[in-house]
Amino acid sequence: MNIDVDVLIVGMGPVGAVAANLAGKWGLKTLAVDKMLEIYDKPRAFGLDQEVMRVFDNIGIGERIAAHVMPYRTSEYQTTGGAVLKRIAPAGTPYPLGWAPNYVFSQPAVEGALRANLASFPEVSVELGTEVLSVEQNGDVASVLLRDRDGRERRVGARHVLACDGGTSPLRTSLGLQMEDLEFDEPWMVVDVMVTPEVAARLPAVNIQFCETARPCTYIVGPGLHRRWEFMINDDETPGAIQQPEAIRQLLSRWMAPGEYELWRASAYRFHALILKKWREDNLFFLGDAAHMTPPFMAQGMCQGIRDAANLVWKLAMVRQGLAAPALLDTYQQERLPHVRQTTLVTRELGRVICERDPARAAERDARMLAEMAAASGPTVRQSLIPGLGAGLLAAQDATGARGLLFPQPRVDDSEGRSGLLDRFTGARFVLVAAAGASVTPLLEEIRSWDSLDALPLAVVTLSDSGQPPLPPYGVREHDGVLRQWMTAHGCQYALVRPDHYVYGGAAGLREGLDLLKSLRLALGGNLIAALTF
Repeated sequence: MNIDVDVLIVGMGPVGAVAANLAGKWGLKTLAVDKMLEIYDKPRAFGLDQEVMRVFDNIGIGERIAAHVMPYRTSEYQTTGGAVLKRIAPAGTPYPLGWAPNYVFSQPAVEGALRANLASFPEVSVELGTEVLSVEQNGDVASVLLRDRDGRERRVGARHVLACDGGTSPLRTSLGLQMEDLEFDEPWMVVDVMVTPEVAARLPAVNIQFCETARPCTYIVGPGLHRRWEFMINDDETPGAIQQPEAIRQLLSRWMAPGEYELWRASAYRFHALILKKWREDNLFFLGDAAHMTPPFMAQGMCQGIRDAANLVWKLAMVRQGLAAPALLDTYQQERLPHVRQTTLVTRELGRVICERDPARAAERDARMLAEMAAASGPTVRQSLIPGLGAGLLAAQDATGARGLLFPQPRVDDSEGRSGLLDRFTGARFVLVAAAGASVTPLLEEIRSWDSLDALPLAVVTLSDSGQPPLPPYGVREHDGVLRQWMTAHGCQYALVRPDHYVYGGAAGLREGLDLLKSLRLALGGNLIAALTF
């Protein structure tokens, strides 16, 4: 069968829409389909983090969605009676990645911005009201049977298919793929309301996990007048009954009278902790809820899926362009599964704290956590709970310890007087960064010696000393010293960063820097030559 597209994306929720945008940025011919004609007009995902905002800005919607996001408030875990058991706070300024650590957002508006942005990529086509009936693997091509809104069927040949088709994933189910159960399965109801300004002023200003044995629940401050409550469903209740208007009014009466809010959505869920054991079947890859389901207690569900897209799409592009061997695609599961698993385990433990219903065990929990609060020097920083990468396309040797970490993004000035976040100068590509005073000339000579017909997407950055002007052609001067402090803390003279902003490796000196470049060339296994940009 002929290959019609490089990538066919199944599902246009946030993960699929991000994948389509990233594919457009990388110039991949892409078809994105969704069986629904319209964006779902109710909020589902509610939280995103600095890494996701960085991705949004990379694809061009960071400023466009500003009115629909708000920095996430500090979270408190409170026991019966209001004693604070745990406090999780965001990291302070200057922000390491250039964005606030966590946000709440309006999903319909953000999804709308993601879809609208696809119009800027001529290689991306979107077909709504289109269902995927089957995917057949035929060597280097996947044959995808589609049925459009009028019932017409046709086949499309794709190099790769990205299954972003949700937690019930028909594509995953059709293959009988197994998921690892991390043993969390609890029934909850999510209630979204719009409150009056007067009510917003008197409701708590922080997010609260009410760790109460009678009924654990969660309160979250959303953008504007949007507030969310999540209630655990008791054993003697049914999801259908608890979603009735009178039951919802009774649950919310602790905080508000009926005339003080407008109900936006109420939905019952089972919060699961599940991870797909096999994320790839030949040319078919699974992303987002199709690959993993995470309880909401760290607001990482959607974030996990967007990390999937950010990890995979540039690798597909590198292989398509002959810059990497097909084996690079094996690193998708190698990198993402352990990261997702660790994040999900942390989330599960937070969920178990919240969901404890036994009074004796809850009393033991309270005593332990109050003692931990008293001994701690300050609140837990939410970002400290998110791991880096430990396997995959990473330098084998890195004495600096920078390998696998997220690379900072400072606000900088360049040699032409332009100012902005670093990614806006470098783009989402490989980036070679040199500390102030470290020469990049030998590294550039090494890269230019690589014999190939193709070009490695690489940007070069040299930091200027504090107070010194940035020198052309690659110089930048930081505003807040975020990157300089990070390089110093890790003893890095050089850092080589991947397109998804994870550090391939750090180097303490010139020899190690040269070794980094050589090891990347070998690891990619493609045909490389540098196209140096800034």
